[in-house]
Amino acid sequence: MSSREQLGRPYDRRTTTQLVAGALTGDEGSWSEIVRRHTNLVMARVRQFRLTPQQAEDVAQTVWLNLLEHLGDLREPEALPGWISTATRHECIRMTHLSRRSIPVDPTTGRLDAQDDTELDGELLRSERHAALRAALEELPAHQRELLLLLSTDPPPSYQEVSARLGIPVGSIGPTRQRGLARLRRTEAIRTYLAVPSGAVLGEGGRDVLALG
Repeated sequence: MSSREQLGRPYDRRTTTQLVAGALTGDEGSWSEIVRRHTNLVMARVRQFRLTPQQAEDVAQTVWLNLLEHLGDLREPEALPGWISTATRHECIRMTHLSRRSIPVDPTTGRLDAQDDTELDGELLRSERHAALRAALEELPAHQRELLLLLSTDPPPSYQEVSARLGIPVGSIGPTRQRGLARLRRTEAIRTYLAVPSGAVLGEGGRDVLALG
């Protein structure tokens, strides 16, 4: 089968290797199919940990962001499920560690308040995460920052809309996004945020990880 015929096949019929190759060229359909195929794997891993729904969502978003950044580093694309499973486990461990850092005490009784602890930890994690992302985005060049913020909106604009609004050729949007995400990972703000004992790395995920509202 020729490469042109392969590219014309429905995404759900493509091999993982073909999807990875397509995603690396900025093909949105290939990336979406990778996420679709492996979402159940991520959630199965997440369910092994006692995380709140918001924490579970954060873990998934972070895993996809990390994958998007490191997709080109995969030596064997067919080993992608194992990579995703391991990355999800590491992020769940990091999330669990962070959720245990702050244990509020009822000032009237001196007892631990488990319910308040869960709620406050969730708010703390989201606040820290968003603050780190905002600071990291400020470290990026303006064109990368504007692109990532625009792609993080819900619903996301099409590449044609992005091209019209930012004056970027459609073919350059995917590569620019990847470079922006890679640079985001190396910012001082993100390195500081990730400086936790678990040693886990920033996960990789979809656009929602950049939803700063």
